[in-house]
Amino acid sequence: MKYSEISHYYHPQHTLKFDDSEFPFKCDGCKEVGIGSRYRCSICNFDLHMHCAVPCSSINHPFYTKCSLKFLSKPPGDSPRFCNACERYVTGFVYHCRDCEFDLHPCCAKLPMVLDDGEVKLYLNRKESASCLKCGRKGRSWSYRSSCNKYNLHVACVKDMLVENWDQLYPPRSDLDKNTNSTAMTTRRVEHRIPSLKSTLLAPHNKSKGKVKKCAEVAGLAMQVVVSAVLGDPSALVAGFIASLISKAGSSKV
Repeated sequence: MKYSEISHYYHPQHTLKFDDSEFPFKCDGCKEVGIGSRYRCSICNFDLHMHCAVPCSSINHPFYTKCSLKFLSKPPGDSPRFCNACERYVTGFVYHCRDCEFDLHPCCAKLPMVLDDGEVKLYLNRKESASCLKCGRKGRSWSYRSSCNKYNLHVACVKDMLVENWDQLYPPRSDLDKNTNSTAMTTRRVEHRIPSLKSTLLAPHNKSKGKVKKCAEVAGLAMQVVVSAVLGDPSALVAGFIASLISKAGSSKV
């Protein structure tokens, strides 16, 4: 459920207002990256994913049918913990199963089981035998695979791409606050510096030119949906930044 303004125990000094971000942000709840819908305190530069701002007290997940995952503000115990979906450290908000010791970042816990970009459906898999578009490996973490079996991307690799490109994709706050024109200029700079996924896929290939172009277009749409879902908002198809993030994955496989 979406509210225009909420109060949150983790930031009691100010109310948080609903906002849509065209730039990646760091969630102050789970400490992971997000894009699109969020709750924000502009006074303190405090951000929360939608899933972190309005969590469920407990959830059940199709991959862990015997578990009841409880929402916690911090990971239990003193030892480092990892998210079972993306294999990254859990350092903030988390869904945790006390009996099975499973942990999921809030956004990972709410990843849609099926994504449909209008061209191809992508299905979330716990164990995947197909090679990942970015790393070329199999079975690293949860992954999204297309119904046509051509496109597969690890959730872990999406997180890696965000970390690798963070400095390029996240301009200083002062640049964002000047005016909308500076935002547009920053977007154009990023798009110019990193080639689009479509460009990387339109390399010499045995298929006809028309088929290669179509393959690139479908791959671009599919991967945009996957990256947006991992960032916490499957509806936030911010093409410039998403294409920038996944272009390296496409070029590594051509």
